[in-house]
Amino acid sequence: MEVQQSKLTRTHSSLLRSSPTIRSSIQSLSSVCEEDEEEQKPHHHNKPAQSVALGFAAAAATVFAAKSKRGLLLRQILIERNNNNRRIAQSASTSKGSKPLRRQLEDVVIREGVEFYSNGDFYEGEFHKGRCNGSGVYNYFVNGRYEGDWIDGRYDGYGIESWARGSKYRGQYRHGLRHGFGVYRFYTGDIYAGEWFNGQSHGLGAQTCADGSCYVGDFKCGVKHGFGCYHFRNGDRYAGEYFGDKIHGFGVYHFANGHCYEGSWHEGKKQGFGIYTFRNGETKCGDWDNGILKNPLPQLTDPVLRTVQAARKAAENAIHLRRVDDEVNRAVVAANKAATAARVAAIKAVQNRIDGKFCDTDV
Repeated sequence: MEVQQSKLTRTHSSLLRSSPTIRSSIQSLSSVCEEDEEEQKPHHHNKPAQSVALGFAAAAATVFAAKSKRGLLLRQILIERNNNNRRIAQSASTSKGSKPLRRQLEDVVIREGVEFYSNGDFYEGEFHKGRCNGSGVYNYFVNGRYEGDWIDGRYDGYGIESWARGSKYRGQYRHGLRHGFGVYRFYTGDIYAGEWFNGQSHGLGAQTCADGSCYVGDFKCGVKHGFGCYHFRNGDRYAGEYFGDKIHGFGVYHFANGHCYEGSWHEGKKQGFGIYTFRNGETKCGDWDNGILKNPLPQLTDPVLRTVQAARKAAENAIHLRRVDDEVNRAVVAANKAATAARVAAIKAVQNRIDGKFCDTDV
């Protein structure tokens, strides 16, 4: 990390140091004890004369009195020492309206910082254990930015991703990829709103194109796959099965001119059995190949009837698919909130850098 970082040093509290008064009392106590020990040591003397003995008796009385005073002094020092220890313990413990000492030290830790990368990208926001964690903004060099939630250095949660050309995504993320519900607005004007899985549209969703066409239905790995309804810009409508982004399987196609085809499809073309009904009521039915009727059959032929029934059933399933509009809207609201929190964290990070308060990324 190129940005200069300096960890906040936690200064030892005065509560953890002995005051000069306490130290002097302890020193006095030790000196008194040493003197007592010296006085209690046995001294061997030669037998003195009687006159000298009287002098020693008087001296002994004086020493006894001094020792009594010294004992009182020692007791007073011990009492004072215990009182000081009690005051220290009370000061270090939590009192009303105050926080524990450890909590007070943690409150001054700076969690918002700025990190620059060699490719020109930079991150502004919260850190935890040396990684982007919490809320933050990642700015890509010239290309775009991400604003939202982070876990262990990756997009995770809700956020907004925008690019220089105008594309924007709002929604959920997991492990750095779009995952969950969200809306992607392409710079071309196309919009996808629905489910995402590992960075791709996957599940139920709606795709609206700039030309006015619209698809609502199943997606798989980024393409239309499953049941769905497509409204074309020319007024045509299709409801039925899709495979690999193409009309494939059974389905019903209504043309803008009033004609209708019910039957089977293969890669966007009529293939197999089916009925084509004109707006005047006339019909063509039979076996189709590459969009052309190859083998005309009577309308009541069993294969034709079963195929038409399957096509109508597929169209009904496509029309009645569950909508996920509510889930998408909730995800967008959450993404907007997460982006706002990320911008606030980015502002704090920049302000900390201006003030010379660098983020402690190890916390």
